[in-house]
Amino acid sequence: MLKYIGHFVGWLLLGGNALMVVLMLVCAYSPYIDPIEHSLLACTGLAFPVFLTINLLYLLFWVIFYRKYALLSLLGILLCWGAVRDYIPLNCTQKKEIPEDAIKLLSYNVMAYEHDKPHTKEEPNRILEYLANSDADIICTQEAIVNTSKRSQFLTDRNVREALKDYPYYARLQEERNAWECFSRYPILSKKKIDYVSRSNGSVAYEIKIGNDTLLLINNHLESNKLTSDDKAVYKEMITDPEKEKVKSGFKQLFSKIASAMAIRASQADSVAKYIRNSPHQYVVVCGDFNDSPISYTHKTIGESLKDAFVESGCGLGISYNQNGFYFRIDHILVSNNWDVFNCIVDKSLDNSDHYPIWCYLKKQ
Repeated sequence: MLKYIGHFVGWLLLGGNALMVVLMLVCAYSPYIDPIEHSLLACTGLAFPVFLTINLLYLLFWVIFYRKYALLSLLGILLCWGAVRDYIPLNCTQKKEIPEDAIKLLSYNVMAYEHDKPHTKEEPNRILEYLANSDADIICTQEAIVNTSKRSQFLTDRNVREALKDYPYYARLQEERNAWECFSRYPILSKKKIDYVSRSNGSVAYEIKIGNDTLLLINNHLESNKLTSDDKAVYKEMITDPEKEKVKSGFKQLFSKIASAMAIRASQADSVAKYIRNSPHQYVVVCGDFNDSPISYTHKTIGESLKDAFVESGCGLGISYNQNGFYFRIDHILVSNNWDVFNCIVDKSLDNSDHYPIWCYLKKQ
């Protein structure tokens, strides 16, 4: 009798393992699904780390108790190895030496620079201080809204320019609900907002002269999920106290917003990708707050002919959003294949914004 029970439990575990492998593969290949047509399936990429973890646990279990069945999880992981590497690259033994002629590029969603904290000698604004001391050659910021009045108790654009006066070239585009900046040691030849529909987000393209070449640099703040503080509290409660009813009601509350925003980002990503395809410049860098993970239609579409700097030279999860339990890397640096990439880092030394800065070194091939 015990023998039959053991066989039944074994087959039950194997069936559960097979289901988890299928769900992991659906998540891994979800970037190929159009979010406008199939919003539910397109959102499954967000669950990829969950099913990857479950399959790793299954793999460990089978290795200990019945090695033959370990092939199921192992095969599933191998079939989605590209997604595994995109999500958690392990370049931990990378060469740390930076070529002398490499440039450092930094991208940072500054969340309005903590605009209620002006930059003074006595009390420096930590975000401005960080940027000024970053030694980056090119800095792109998002959500860089500041007060444009010269006389204000809050941080002004004049404060920002004075703090970053070592950058001779500067381009700023501010709208009612957002602002994008580019600080550069190299001449900025032009700036242009890429044409797509959005109330408070956008992408700005710059042409930057570096030596004899012109770099196309695109600074993005793509559609946010527009989650309220109540939505974020519901999500945090779901992951800290996952009762069935809480998860069910919380999922319904969050899903409609996430799916809607993902569909909007899909259209925006298509516009950015088209702009890149039509560009005459061979050197391309796309950076900023994508509001989407590495396993997403947005990331795949914009990065179609590019490579991810963090995947190439980063290590670990690289979580770049730091609030409310949303542990994802949603800030990215994508570069054309004619760049060598070094030491891409999501810098967690500064938490004055809801995002961490991301930076890397680039050298023209």
